[in-house]
Amino acid sequence: MNPVAERREDEAIQTNRPVGAIAGDGLPTVREILAIPAVARGLPEVLSSDATLDSHVRWAHVSDSAGVARLLDGGELLLSTGSGWPTEPADLTAFIVGLVEAGLAGLVLELGVHYRYVPAVVETAAREHGLALVALHREVKFVVLTEAVHSRIISEQTAALRARDEVRERFTALALRGSPPDFIVQQLAQTLGAAVVLENLAHEVVAAEVPLSAEEELFTRWEARSRLAHRQHDEQRRRTLGVAADEWLIVPVEARGIRWGHLIALPGPAHPAGRTSVLEQGAIALALGRLADGAADEWVRLGRQRLVDGLLAGRFAGLPAASARVEAAGLPIDGARLFGLVATGAVVTSTAAEVAARELGGRVLAGAVPDGTLPMPGMVALLSLPASRRFDDASARALAQALVAGDSGALERLVVSIGSEATTLEALLGSVQEAIDLARGPAPRAARGPVLRRADDRPLMKLVTALRDDHRLLEHGERMLEPLIDYDLARSGDLLDVLAAVLAHPGNRTAAASASHLSRSVFYQRLALISELLGADLDDGETLTALHLALLVRRNIVR
Repeated sequence: MNPVAERREDEAIQTNRPVGAIAGDGLPTVREILAIPAVARGLPEVLSSDATLDSHVRWAHVSDSAGVARLLDGGELLLSTGSGWPTEPADLTAFIVGLVEAGLAGLVLELGVHYRYVPAVVETAAREHGLALVALHREVKFVVLTEAVHSRIISEQTAALRARDEVRERFTALALRGSPPDFIVQQLAQTLGAAVVLENLAHEVVAAEVPLSAEEELFTRWEARSRLAHRQHDEQRRRTLGVAADEWLIVPVEARGIRWGHLIALPGPAHPAGRTSVLEQGAIALALGRLADGAADEWVRLGRQRLVDGLLAGRFAGLPAASARVEAAGLPIDGARLFGLVATGAVVTSTAAEVAARELGGRVLAGAVPDGTLPMPGMVALLSLPASRRFDDASARALAQALVAGDSGALERLVVSIGSEATTLEALLGSVQEAIDLARGPAPRAARGPVLRRADDRPLMKLVTALRDDHRLLEHGERMLEPLIDYDLARSGDLLDVLAAVLAHPGNRTAAASASHLSRSVFYQRLALISELLGADLDDGETLTALHLALLVRRNIVR
């Protein structure tokens, strides 16, 4: 029996690791410990690679025993003279491997008492297995070293506890206020000084706070990268007790045994509370909010609504970055048939839109039409279908029926406006705008079932949408309609509405009068006034075309 291995240390220099520490959170690294004056006086020499010095140290342990590996829990800094180590090279190598397998953070060997120099096999094994190996060239009292190391650890742990309390209070307050997931993710990113992503179990991005300049690189092939990062993270957890500084930090969002997704923090600066602790507090706040939401998947709804809002408002750094972000949210872009849709006349949920798209073999990003865009509430959707799937009228009617899930009354009122087919995100956003422009106009009622309106059937409206920012088109619209606009504004008139009814029912003044909700005599009085104010013949085809174009331009730009 080795008397050194079995010795009992005085309680003042006990080296039992403190319980409850979280790997890497508020713990010094081997590099930082080597800078402590008490350690520096021993003239430390690093004999392993520089990267090994970033391992976090939980506690310092003093032992010369060859069987010390079984006494370790991982994360310790071992101080030794080597007097009890094996003497055979093969056994020394196995000894170092055992320390690595036990999760040792670093090995400090004091030279002079037993070894005059570090055995070559020890140095080789440490380098090969990534163990921090340090030689002390001057004799020091291990009791002084352990006290200094433990003091540093306890001091940093105390500071970390204070910081954790502050973080806990902050995110508890967010949870109690019912903060939405995207705001919690934003607060996490600000606290950590790093990009943060919330994803669901299908590895689809629900919310993210990422610098615009980094979106394209981060979100391109997000699902594949996320799955790989999860495997690497799990392997790292099994191999060691920490996470490498250049790896993604991943924590689950779960409560009551139900896991809904994961929070991912990209590499960033250290935090006094520990980056893991901060991310875990955010996960708790999200889990509490998810429990409060009940069965409805508010995460997905809110996340997709924010994304759709951002796309329609042009809040993205560039189209490649936006495309990557959209695909990361679960909507295929490359190689897909893309359509912009607007549903009005009946209440349509984003969940119903997702179900309807899946029945066609596709995916959808759905959200509410921005306030003020349409005269009535509506749902706007970005629809992606496989290249092999046609979106003909039969498919569109099937989608419409699924949108209202068997509600015959809602189906009778439903109007689905469909933009042109697109193959890129830029064209898809144009298709969405076409659908919105279609939805602004009066809808012809069908005898039965939903009304389908396609931009492809409205070539003039497609032209206006494509040239919506051309100043010449805007000038044309203003010049043609200015007398009617001035009249309506001064007298709260309806001349523009009457003109719209005439243009919607060319050659059928009876239908136009009915659409204007005016008697025939009053309707013809309005027509005469319009003709007089414009100085134009409303029976002339070219004049009607010019007025139709002008009215489309006005409705396109006026919200």
